[in-house]
Amino acid sequence: MSQAIRIGDGGPGVAQITELLTRLELLDGARETYDDAVERAVRTFQQERGLRVDGVVGVRTWKRLEEARWRLGDRILTHLPGDLMVGDDVFTLQQRLLELGFATGRVDGYFGTATEGALKEFQHNIGLPPDGTCGPATLKALNRLSPLVRGGEPNAMRAAERIVDAGPQLSGKIVVIDPDLGDLPAAHADEAAAILRDLAARIEGRLVAIGVQAFLTGRSIEAFPGEEERATFANRTDGDLFVSLGVVSSDHPDECGASSYFFGSARHQTVSTTGERFAGLVQREVVARTDLVDLRAHAKSWELLRLTRMPAVRVDFGYLSNAGDRRRLADPGFRDTLAEAMVVAIQRFYLSPDADARTGFLRFSELRAQLAGEQA
Repeated sequence: MSQAIRIGDGGPGVAQITELLTRLELLDGARETYDDAVERAVRTFQQERGLRVDGVVGVRTWKRLEEARWRLGDRILTHLPGDLMVGDDVFTLQQRLLELGFATGRVDGYFGTATEGALKEFQHNIGLPPDGTCGPATLKALNRLSPLVRGGEPNAMRAAERIVDAGPQLSGKIVVIDPDLGDLPAAHADEAAAILRDLAARIEGRLVAIGVQAFLTGRSIEAFPGEEERATFANRTDGDLFVSLGVVSSDHPDECGASSYFFGSARHQTVSTTGERFAGLVQREVVARTDLVDLRAHAKSWELLRLTRMPAVRVDFGYLSNAGDRRRLADPGFRDTLAEAMVVAIQRFYLSPDADARTGFLRFSELRAQLAGEQA
């Protein structure tokens, strides 16, 4: 799809969109005009899939509509390096394997190496050739067996174990910092770029001072324009955490506040438990240290959160369209407070509840002093 499709548009593209929405039982039949009913159906689809809800079928929404057309059994699934199969059928396969006790990695709808490995292990256990391909025989076996557990408990337990094994010290860990303009209008782009570059540098400086290896997704905001490219960069660093920094804008000047996001899809009943915990810590630290309105943490299935292989969070630090938020973000002292909140949230992520400090009270200077004492 080369351009967005919205209310008032017509033609073959609209017919294809409405056919998919009808198949998903969100619309009562295909049509060639993008009317109010189509827009409501698109908004419902976007809400279910953790996308930005705007009623417009852009690249991201179109991609998810294409994924949603597949049901497990519609096609043979296999691992294709460089061009991974993706769709609702892959989501279902991953969930089935996970519930049967096989480690699929993140349930994200992408048929990657972890899914292939889990499928081969499953095939080996039931006496099928372990070729890592989900064809008719494998599908029949999957449908015949009852799950051992429900939901993502195995992944949650494995993720929690990895955090414990990593230990509480930040020294030696790898954190990827991602200043991201997102979908900001051109009127705010330069201002946002300056704010985010400065904030990223302040966070990076603090992390490096306590022994963290910090990577930025390009010294220039424009270096990695796409979500997939930035996620690929982050994965290549073999990072421990991923933090995407943003500001937003709205047509309504009264909208204000800070919000955090982690990977999750209500439609597929999947969530990154470590990402959710990380986003909660970040959100609480930011609102405890500032007077930003608390817009809370939310699950989203944005590609940036979906494709990163480490706990990841996106933080929006306010609205440039709101006079109060804009004034705050323009203040270097306020950005310094935000940077401290982020670094402390990162440290708290690795602390056990018994050793953790009360939200808003742990200071960066205390982290440095603690590290210096342990190295002495």
